[in-house]
Amino acid sequence: MTGKNKTLMMVLYLALAGMAVVVIFPLFYVVVSSFKNTAGILTSKSFFPKEISFNNYIRAWEKSNFKVYTWNSIFMCTTIVIGSIITSSTAGYVFSRGKFHGKKPILGIITFSMFISSGSLYLYPQLMIAKAINLHTSLWGVIIIYIFGINVTNLYLSKGFIDGIPKEIDEAARIDGCGFAHIFLRIIFPLLKPLIATVGLLAFMNSWNDYLLPMVFTLGNPSRQPLVVGIVSMKNSAELISAWDLMMAGTVMAVMPMLVVFLALNKYFVAGLTSGAVKG
Repeated sequence: MTGKNKTLMMVLYLALAGMAVVVIFPLFYVVVSSFKNTAGILTSKSFFPKEISFNNYIRAWEKSNFKVYTWNSIFMCTTIVIGSIITSSTAGYVFSRGKFHGKKPILGIITFSMFISSGSLYLYPQLMIAKAINLHTSLWGVIIIYIFGINVTNLYLSKGFIDGIPKEIDEAARIDGCGFAHIFLRIIFPLLKPLIATVGLLAFMNSWNDYLLPMVFTLGNPSRQPLVVGIVSMKNSAELISAWDLMMAGTVMAVMPMLVVFLALNKYFVAGLTSGAVKG
């Protein structure tokens, strides 16, 4: 390796190290602050706590609605993950194997929606529709929007993965008398394990971390708030000052399930992501 290449590699590694610090530091700060009291977080000149105490975690779990928030998040995310896997794999199969008029234009319109920055424009119409069917004060409104909303990324991952499955399998099953739906249920779907892990993990991360949509839908029903929304409300749970210590401890506990799920499914997640990208 020449001196010029060594310099270039050194600059690259320094840049990556700088990016890693920027990404990791906020999480590290939250973990360290979760062991301080509110006064220590706001006024202490020391970055590290004077002593390690799990009192904030105990208070967040026992004296707040943390248990209720956790159960609400588990219920919401589990339902969304199962529903997203079903709708994404089904849609991918239909666009991969199905033959119907308007297939390409419909897929093009769905693809075009990726380039529209909707932001919160959809929020009010979604809320009004949910209100019309009396789901505007519960997590079911959020669940239905997540499941039946078109996630273009999941759709293309599913379509790309199914495109890589030989069509001869379909033809052999058709000779044995299987219809379009039976081929998917009995043959294609059991082959989608890496894809299922990928779509499930993406759906879990998106729903677990979402704040705006669950906050709006549970604004009139705080007992149905998921964990991320509940953690923000912890900040104002104290009588005199904002309970930043509870919020920091709650944030750490909220991040842990996501890290555990990601580490457990990381191998399948990467396999499904690369398969869907290459085969598509």
